[in-house]
Amino acid sequence: MSAPPPSERRCGFIAVIGAPNAGKSTLVNALVGAKVAIVSHKVQTTRTPLRGIAIEGASQLVFIDTPGLFQPRRRLERAMVEAAWSGAEDADLIALLLDASQGLDAAAQRILDELAAKTSSRVLVLNKIDRVPKPRLLTLAAEANARLPFAATFMVSALKGSGVADLKRYFAGQVKPGPWHFPEDEISDAPLRLLAAEITREKIYARLHDELPYQTAVETTAWQERKNGVRIEQTIFVERDSQRSIVLGKGGQMIRQLSMEARQELAQILEQPVHLILFVKVRQDWENDPERYRQMGLTFPKT
Repeated sequence: MSAPPPSERRCGFIAVIGAPNAGKSTLVNALVGAKVAIVSHKVQTTRTPLRGIAIEGASQLVFIDTPGLFQPRRRLERAMVEAAWSGAEDADLIALLLDASQGLDAAAQRILDELAAKTSSRVLVLNKIDRVPKPRLLTLAAEANARLPFAATFMVSALKGSGVADLKRYFAGQVKPGPWHFPEDEISDAPLRLLAAEITREKIYARLHDELPYQTAVETTAWQERKNGVRIEQTIFVERDSQRSIVLGKGGQMIRQLSMEARQELAQILEQPVHLILFVKVRQDWENDPERYRQMGLTFPKT
């Protein structure tokens, strides 16, 4: 399908916010129609606002997948929450995603209270509707709108795709006329180095979510384009020697498994062979290193 003429084009930024594990990354991936954000059962997986880009008719929709909103205790957590609200403030529309199976719990009510101060148009999206009886969904939608009025309410299952097309069409009709900000075939503005690091971090969480703490980071340190593919070097940072042993595994078995899984997915995304080399380093207290925050695209909180 040919692109619409410039005079008909529309474009807008939509921030997807919500509590950890509400399904924000899954929804953004479904709206884009491709994987642009990593998904994990481990809470607070998304650390920085990532943008997924989709075309719907004459509209280019730029979805901002934000870190989960929660009560931060550590410095990294404060930086993530600040980044999430910053992403919301920069958006034309805010989509509040609620896990319908959790209802209006304390976390959801805190978000509603803070969202009341934002001036962007608000849309309520109830996710995981396949887990909740329909009468309860209607009650939940009414309760949320009673606390804070929304321009529209949608019910979706981001994982199964139910209701996603209707939501996407709604966004396309709401964004303002204007030029597209990204090329037609672009689905994310994330640098490939960051995307590659995120893919590896996803594999670590999938394999080691019970053994490793949340404070694990991955950095792409080298990227070489070659005739027979791309050679990527990455460093996995942990905080203690015992964690390094877990990532390496007995006889290096775990690190080989992680490398294979990440390499296979990266090869699909990049559409070329990938040679991935992983290193594991102990960096104590990396959570308080401003340089790490800069590399993750976060602002380093001074306190």
